[in-house]
Amino acid sequence: MSFIDRSIRTAFLGELAAGMWLTLRYMFKPKVTVNYPFEKGPLSPRFRGEHALRRYANGEERCIACKLCEAICPAQAITIEAEPRADGSRRTTRYDIDMTKCIYCGLCQEACPVDAIVEGPNFEFATETREELMYDKDKLLDNGDRWEAEIAANLAVDAPYR
Repeated sequence: MSFIDRSIRTAFLGELAAGMWLTLRYMFKPKVTVNYPFEKGPLSPRFRGEHALRRYANGEERCIACKLCEAICPAQAITIEAEPRADGSRRTTRYDIDMTKCIYCGLCQEACPVDAIVEGPNFEFATETREELMYDKDKLLDNGDRWEAEIAANLAVDAPYR
């Protein structure tokens, strides 16, 4: 662009007029704002939110204490302790996640052979203290019970891509 063209655009405020025209065009279009606490936008089935431990349909927890999620966690946020049961199977006695360390990468979910640990659809879990973000086995199982329907639906939708 030559010096003269730039001078003319500056003198006649061309950029300002273009910006005003753009504003005027969008002023009469329908609004796209979501009234957040009352309306929520769609979430992807692959959304990684609050962690949850799932159960089988008979109520038994899915976790077989293989400790793959603990081993693969890059933030070392997961702690698992296990012991054998009377029937010979292993189950967890302690399953803790420090959510202040978690980077929500989803590797724990990918490593789990039985889909026991998942990252659910809940993104509204703000707390007032750090201690509330230390999730133990009971809290994780409660999350799984609360969100099981949505978690199962999201896993079913995502299954062809796994």
